Amino acid sequence: MVIVYVDERERNSKVPQILISKGVTIIFKLLNVGDYIISNKVGIERKTASDFIKSLVDGRLFDQASRLVNEYEKAVIIIEGSLKEAARFSNVRRSAILGAYITLALDIGVITLNSRDEEETAEIIKRIAMRTEKLGNVAIATKRPMQKPSSSEVSEWQLYILQAFPHIGPKTAVRILEKFGSIHNFCTASLSELAKIEGLGEKKASEIYQIIHAIYKDFKELKKDKSKSIMDYFSQNHSKS
Repeated sequence: MVIVYVDERERNSKVPQILISKGVTIIFKLLNVGDYIISNKVGIERKTASDFIKSLVDGRLFDQASRLVNEYEKAVIIIEGSLKEAARFSNVRRSAILGAYITLALDIGVITLNSRDEEETAEIIKRIAMRTEKLGNVAIATKRPMQKPSSSEVSEWQLYILQAFPHIGPKTAVRILEKFGSIHNFCTASLSELAKIEGLGEKKASEIYQIIHAIYKDFKELKKDKSKSIMDYFSQNHSKS
């Protein structure tokens, strides 16, 4: 069975439904990085041609590409539609677009693929998924029967648990275990220690720290005040250390 994890924000796209029609199993998930995840090792960002040019102009493109590379061993950007047509409505020169392709490939290490439309984008994703499956890559951590893991499975469980936290993908989870040695040490770490983990930073680390230390009974009180977000409530009721 071919499984593709899809970011919740892609629900408005036709691509997930086309994938389903092609026999691919879709699981929607709020992803930290990328739009489609085919395995622990492959992350895909989908961009229309116009969005590719806009993100190049406003500086988002290379930041997104770098984060994709930081999380997955194989990073792919699929550019959907005609860049030539999209460029007509912008002041971006062809030389700048070619320069972006070169920077992505040589400096950042991202594979760029072009598709004509959503149908072809879905076909590309399906083919990558099928090839990944043949190579034996393990899909993103999914729920398994709660049984006592063998010693060889403990590391898999640790990575699985860490990836349940926001902003923590496969690579960041590995970095956390390499730095702290255990989930216990991770959960007792200070905010400043968490912020030093590559891929987090102070803002993301603060959110994770608050989730770890928040009292559950406090969270239930949040339901009584719909004007506050979860993180607003945490910020007001739990101090940082």
